[in-house]
Amino acid sequence: MKALIFLALLGAVFAAEEEKVVGGYECPRNSVPYQVSLNAGYHFCGGSLISSQWVVSAAHCYMSRIQVRLGEHNIAANEGTEQWIDGVKMIKHPQYNSYNQDNDIMLIKLSRPATLNSNVQTVALPNRCPQADENCMVSGWGNLSANGNNFPDRLQCLRQPIIDDRICKNAYPHFLTDNMLCSGFMSGGASSCQGDSGGPLVCNGQLQGVVSWGYDCAMQGHPSVYARVCHYNSWISSTMSNN
Repeated sequence: MKALIFLALLGAVFAAEEEKVVGGYECPRNSVPYQVSLNAGYHFCGGSLISSQWVVSAAHCYMSRIQVRLGEHNIAANEGTEQWIDGVKMIKHPQYNSYNQDNDIMLIKLSRPATLNSNVQTVALPNRCPQADENCMVSGWGNLSANGNNFPDRLQCLRQPIIDDRICKNAYPHFLTDNMLCSGFMSGGASSCQGDSGGPLVCNGQLQGVVSWGYDCAMQGHPSVYARVCHYNSWISSTMSNN
């Protein structure tokens, strides 16, 4: 039984690492100015700028070398709005559990402060936890296809609600922790997907979720799972202060 649970979860984790937005739409250019692309010679994860020198992403996106790309819309073209800044510190949450993806959150310190302008802006951390049915937006350069590989060059957006915790736990019995939340559609057809990992779920102007994991993208009955950012305000604040 333990092996079956592990294999099922492993599949979920691999699905999360390549997530794209399925069933969404191309974001208006630079309308998500807090969205960043994490790059290691290729885009591999998303993230959110929370101050001029700090980015929030997922712990499972950790690499020892990361270039943070800000002000991006089309990641295959030079549009003149980009800022490419190396990460100097990649700090995974100390209680991150790679087996069940609990505490799947990471902070990245930039080698220099980003220049804030109309194309590069910060997003606010939450001052409360999200509520069921609250309208949110997820964004990223993840897979557009639930059953294939169709990675976009242009940033994709999707509006979706927070799912009640009881429904979320029923969808993922034994896997969900209090540090996770579900957002999306129980009917399937639209969700974050591979390549979106680490990216933002923003509700009413606040960063409420970090794309973490899920079963097959846009699968009926299995919405995407996010790290619950409201549980990490103290850790984020103390980590930024001490580094």
